[in-house]
Amino acid sequence: MSKKNFAILTILIAIILDQLLKVYVKTHFVLGEEVVIFDWFKIHFTENNGMAMGFEFGGKAGKLFLTLFRLVAVTGIVFWLYQNIKRKVHNAVIFAIALIFSGAIGNIIDSVFYGVLFDDSHHKVATLFADNPYGELFYGKVVDMFYFPLWQGVLPDWVPFIGGEFFTFFQYIFNPADAFISIGVALLFIFSKQAFPKEEETT
Repeated sequence: MSKKNFAILTILIAIILDQLLKVYVKTHFVLGEEVVIFDWFKIHFTENNGMAMGFEFGGKAGKLFLTLFRLVAVTGIVFWLYQNIKRKVHNAVIFAIALIFSGAIGNIIDSVFYGVLFDDSHHKVATLFADNPYGELFYGKVVDMFYFPLWQGVLPDWVPFIGGEFFTFFQYIFNPADAFISIGVALLFIFSKQAFPKEEETT
């Protein structure tokens, strides 16, 4: 398989998997509903306005800016991927960049289209292609569901700033697209010599 086809296949599989899981959760879970798989792994349906870890950015105008910025960023990622395919770099680097691109596209799809495709998920399961969508184009919310509370308890008093408080590790809820981006970044770090080769000094 050529590196180009490998990248395309990776992107298609990743985006389809991301969207299938998000649409399933959106159309089968009420917002805030949780299913316990293991004590340390739960499916917990939540939504955010598009920033990692549920952070907000500048209200409605900020969300539009963030979505438009992501659209510009993925253009840069496509060029980066193309350049690496052309350079015939290690497949792990191609895989990593393809995952990062897929994750970015996955969350962009939520932000751009979900507001006009679904109705609200509060106190009921959402409907796809709803007659009364909850938002507007470019103002959809990103669906998150993976929750890994690996440890919960009260921290010792000697821990700076948060000692004596109840703490959950890992408390953030994320989605497949976020996972793809994280895996891609980790792979780029592992294969940094192949991803970011130093130019040989000319004498």
